[in-house]
Amino acid sequence: MRQIKGLFRGLTGVLFATALAIALLFQACGGAPVDNSSLSADGIDEPAAEQPAAPEATGNNNLDQLSEEHAGDKPTPTPAAIAEPTVAVTGETVTYATVDGEAITGYLAKPTEAPDAPRPALITIHEWWGLNENIEAMTRRLAGEGYTVLAVDLYNDEIATDPQQARNLMRGVMDAPGPAQDNLNQAAEYLKQEHNATALGSIGWCFGGNWSLRTGLLLTSELDAMAIYYGQLILAPEALDGLDMPIAGFFGEDDSSIPVEDVNNFESILTNMDKTVSIYLYPGVGHAFANPSGQNYDAAAAEDAWEKTIAFFNQHLKSS
Repeated sequence: MRQIKGLFRGLTGVLFATALAIALLFQACGGAPVDNSSLSADGIDEPAAEQPAAPEATGNNNLDQLSEEHAGDKPTPTPAAIAEPTVAVTGETVTYATVDGEAITGYLAKPTEAPDAPRPALITIHEWWGLNENIEAMTRRLAGEGYTVLAVDLYNDEIATDPQQARNLMRGVMDAPGPAQDNLNQAAEYLKQEHNATALGSIGWCFGGNWSLRTGLLLTSELDAMAIYYGQLILAPEALDGLDMPIAGFFGEDDSSIPVEDVNNFESILTNMDKTVSIYLYPGVGHAFANPSGQNYDAAAAEDAWEKTIAFFNQHLKSS
């Protein structure tokens, strides 16, 4: 396990980063990243013939690897999965967005004491299972650390209970990422306008880890900190150059869906661009090591990652 910190560097162009983010949204959680080096300097796609491997093929490979990691798995609530927060919090289902004419509901949690007080906010993004009890419990636990926390729903009220169903739901977002982008943009606006967020961070696991990274690309001027738990990594330097917030990443060395080489490359690219980045690589653990409702849960690694996550958000969101 190691930590490498770089220096902060300014935004190089919102339009460029946004164009790259949209192009990269065909990537999925796990597997080899897409190299978008064929994007032109002004952020406009080159002709299709010059593009890298088709998103269809890449997506299939990614889903195959992720399915292997979750073979025989199912989300099963355990005492660790539904652990209570350190202080009393209030949780409720809220409507925070309208996408393609459909109301989108999520799960909002915040400290019970002074619930309407301005405070930093977090967007939590669910695993490939969907917005289930485990994510709601994690949202409450984060709220117990002094945050207003919104768990977004990128599956529109659907929750998977087996790997095949999860694969299908995830594939639906991969094939049409536009609604998810709209969803996250509105989530940020909801926290700022309706809950007086003083700063904004994002955190996601697996599928949600990849989307936490994408949130950084979508909200370059609005997101103040970003945490990624074993989500697929975008390795195109021209895309990552648009990131203008501190980044923390948590990965397992035995995760076959996200090779250690990708983690190392991601870290090196960001460090070389003078980004503020902290990467933690845990030996002997695999994908979803921090999910207490799954078969790969590792209590020691998960607790260490949790402590580092809270310290990371406290440093970058509560001091601003």
